[in-house]
Amino acid sequence: MSEIADEINRLHRRVGTRQVETGEARTVLLRRTYDAEIADVWDAVTSPERIARWFMPVSGELKVGGRYQLEGNAGGEILECVEPERLRLSWLFGPDPGFSEVEVRLTPEDGERTVLELEHVSVAPEEFWDQFGPGAVGVGWDLGLYGLRLHLAGRGLSKEEAATWHTTPDGRAYITGSGESWGEAYAASGADAGTAARTTAATIAFYTGTEA
Repeated sequence: MSEIADEINRLHRRVGTRQVETGEARTVLLRRTYDAEIADVWDAVTSPERIARWFMPVSGELKVGGRYQLEGNAGGEILECVEPERLRLSWLFGPDPGFSEVEVRLTPEDGERTVLELEHVSVAPEEFWDQFGPGAVGVGWDLGLYGLRLHLAGRGLSKEEAATWHTTPDGRAYITGSGESWGEAYAASGADAGTAARTTAATIAFYTGTEA
């Protein structure tokens, strides 16, 4: 379990707000360092073949102004692409998704390492946020960035392994640690302790398929 705990601690998490055209948006920001050169990380987050190996299959016209679709998940428009530094896209899911954007920023560190920042900005329904808080999207992104770490290290999970990993001891430990860390980030952003604890429990229960 020490590797899982180390992975949880390698991620910096921050919760905040931002004004967008449609009102006040919620923000979650993740930051971690990868032991890979920036060109390799950029290729891993923009190449359809590689995205499918650590995240999920993606289709569409993958260029600025083009539209993409992740299999069984979000889709949208590619809004900005500055190789190898920044990728910004709309992140839309469901019949009435509202405002939702994701931006990935890469910075080289010591030549052979790369700092990745992922920021998700969305106008979330109040009832959804009240139930789950930032962990609803935060845990999902934690899992994605852990998959990227395994991929960059040549240790990616097979499709079958990835489908059931959340039921394994390591998977449950990772989800629990991630959910608790997002609860701490939520409290640090100003949420009261009771709300942070309640939403953390609901998020962990959702991802593990257990009762809160």
